[in-house]
Amino acid sequence: MKKRERKAVESVQLEMTPMIDVVFQLLIFFLVTLKQDDIWSHLDVARPAADSAAKPEEKVDLLEIIVYNEHKLGGEGFSLRGNQVRLSDLTSHLKRVASFSKNVSVIIKCTGDSRHANLVKLLDVCAEAGLKNLSVFSL
Repeated sequence: MKKRERKAVESVQLEMTPMIDVVFQLLIFFLVTLKQDDIWSHLDVARPAADSAAKPEEKVDLLEIIVYNEHKLGGEGFSLRGNQVRLSDLTSHLKRVASFSKNVSVIIKCTGDSRHANLVKLLDVCAEAGLKNLSVFSL
């Protein structure tokens, strides 16, 4: 009997590089073309009706107060939202705002010729109302 020559069997290998490239391309394709439906809009949820008697809260996140020279422009030297105000009105307004939230940011802008005493009065009013998030600028 003749001996058959055995051919060397090559091991079969699966090439991973092209497969990884294809997988990443498919992943990018599905991420880009995915259309997400708004799940919340399809839920059947019974929500309570709004209470018409409830008064909406006054939400103030930022107050801007300008301290100016009262001798040039008149008034007591304070301006809130562009309107001249007296210190007593400003005090009551700041206390009302502080009753809603103590985290209100108060920006105090002082003109170059404003009196230092007015700034100190305003800082005292803010401290009395309990407002601590204060910023002072000069114009």
